Amino acid sequence: MYKTIEDEVLKKAAPAEFRAEFLQHEFERLHTFCILIYIASIVVWIAYDLILSFIGGEPFTWRSLVFFAIFSVLVITLLLIRNARHFQVLNLLFVFAIAFGTRLLIEGLASDHQPAWLLLAASTTLFTASVLPLSRWSFFGAQIITWFFLNPFYNTGIEHFELGGVMAFSYSTFIGGLTLYSFLTLRKAKLYNFIMSKLLLDQAYIDTLTEIPNRRSFMTRANLQLNNVPRENEHYLAMVDIDNFKRVNDVYGHDIGDEVLKRVAQDIKGVMARYEYARLGGEEFAIYLAGVRREDVQSLAGELCRVVREQTTQPPVTISIGLTRVLDGDTLNQALVKADGALYESKHTGKDRYTFHP
Repeated sequence: MYKTIEDEVLKKAAPAEFRAEFLQHEFERLHTFCILIYIASIVVWIAYDLILSFIGGEPFTWRSLVFFAIFSVLVITLLLIRNARHFQVLNLLFVFAIAFGTRLLIEGLASDHQPAWLLLAASTTLFTASVLPLSRWSFFGAQIITWFFLNPFYNTGIEHFELGGVMAFSYSTFIGGLTLYSFLTLRKAKLYNFIMSKLLLDQAYIDTLTEIPNRRSFMTRANLQLNNVPRENEHYLAMVDIDNFKRVNDVYGHDIGDEVLKRVAQDIKGVMARYEYARLGGEEFAIYLAGVRREDVQSLAGELCRVVREQTTQPPVTISIGLTRVLDGDTLNQALVKADGALYESKHTGKDRYTFHP
């Protein structure tokens, strides 16, 4: 079964909005890792500066302090941002600063030492970028910036067709290709894992027919509301049932019955968007309203009955609603029993109405 689902997922291209959601998820999950990578990159740059200062005979200058200040500002900015799109831009700025700063350090060396140091710096920068949660355009931008500033053939005296030049070109091609392959392969694997996880979670917590949460999801989320939302205002639970639904199936057929279920589910979603709602099974739905007043619950229940009643699509249906206040000490199951009792009263006193549990 898992293999079948996986094969179906691999056949489909993820839409742009889904890739954006994936990128945001990856950035949130790896936010601390990104900070560590930035700090490690700065440490490597400082190490280069120290090596070139004490071994290469290039003393510290004011430029080192300026670049360290710029790096610090970028890291602090990374600590504050939470949007993956902002990170893509920030990362290009960081790569620009690292690559430009490294180029300035290396240009102080003798020309015959420069290509090796430039290639080493380019390798470090590109491998770092390949493991970050970047979009394709941001990664390709990092590649362009890196090779623009850390090009071992620019102003170093190395000739393309000499042995050193051929070796530098071969290594540059290998590093560029390897990091590109690593980035694309790793990104594809993570994207499909995200798709698989989301698909399986949707199947576990979303009702397939109505595309709203199912009973498992409702019990989980309503319990969180029950236990975590303060009781300054009251909590209520509603049970909703479609009136004469069996007759709809018998007269119009189950396909039309399914359409009615989907229509009512969308009405509930529209009216109760701020609250927890779900299809419990059959023609029964549940709504958990946390932090509301009784008059607000009455208004919402009346509005829901009206919206369902006034739908112009055929066949016309109505709903009955049972409401109960969730008291301190009540469990969710106890509240469901009370709401079900109130629903029974609505059903047997005329339907198309709401009733509060005594």
